[in-house]
Formats: sequence, structure tokens, C-alpha cells
Amino acid sequence: MANGQPEVLTINRAGSKANLKASLKGIDKVPGKDLDEYPPTMFKEGGNDASVRPINPSDNRGAGSTFGHKLRPYPNGTKIKYKITDD
Repeated sequence: MANGQPEVLTINRAGSKANLKASLKGIDKVPGKDLDEYPPTMFKEGGNDASVRPINPSDNRGAGSTFGHKLRPYPNGTKIKYKITDD
């Protein structure tokens, strides 16, 4: 990824809450926005060094829902490659 974030991520659903807390530590909420983090909190690589940005709540929640549904069949420990395309 352009900013040095990993593109290969390891599913770790059990660590999601702790990663969310770590990734948002010291970051102020923005009224009317969701704070979106990369790597997402459901991955082992999420947490302390995550990139966090305020975005439209509908975009964040829709993308998060789609992402979660696509990865539902895969167990913790599965590695995925996160790739953004213009498809």
C-alpha cells in the first residue's frame, strides 16, 4: 500500500475490539462521520499503527458489511490480500 500499510492481512476476529480501541486512541470523533481504519480491526495487523480517517457513515457501514460477508466463510488465521481496483 502506498502509505506503508500491509496488503496481506490475517483474520483475527477475537482481537477486533482491542484493535478498535487501539486504533482510535487519541483520535477525536468528527460529527456526522464514522472513523474508518486500515487495516480493519478484524485483522491481526489492525490496531496501534492503523490509518484512521473520517468518512461518510453509509460508505463505511456498507463497505464493512460487504467485507464481513465476503470473509465469513474463512476462519481466524486465514491470510487475505487486500487489493483495491477500479472494477
